[in-house]
Amino acid sequence: MSGFKKFLLRGNLVELAVAFVVGAAFAGLVKDFANSFITPLIALVGGKPDYTHLAVTINDTEFPYGVFLTSAIAFLITAVIVYFFVVLPMTKLIERMDRNQEVTERECPECLGTIPVKARRCQFCTAEVTPVVQTPA
Repeated sequence: MSGFKKFLLRGNLVELAVAFVVGAAFAGLVKDFANSFITPLIALVGGKPDYTHLAVTINDTEFPYGVFLTSAIAFLITAVIVYFFVVLPMTKLIERMDRNQEVTERECPECLGTIPVKARRCQFCTAEVTPVVQTPA
């Protein structure tokens, strides 16, 4: 029982549970945004993208491919929304934040250990390395 308790109280399990709950709430937010704004805009141009009534019948068996088609279109719309309204702005923000951070470490060319940028000798293999002169940004 102590192993199970230890498993439940591990940090990454709690982080995963929180990420799942936040992800589910975010999925609802994206879906509602698509239904409230994007789908009506598409409907203005080409009609509402609802093809659930489309089906083909072979030997008295109905294959409702329209359900899949509607879901595929909804997926593509959701992916575009997430990319342009979440991923792209966050990528730009992270790039902007990283640009202002000063690099303090580098790899030793001999042993590939991590050494300070201003080091003249590697602390692991004692190879001589030329210090990097940083120019102000």
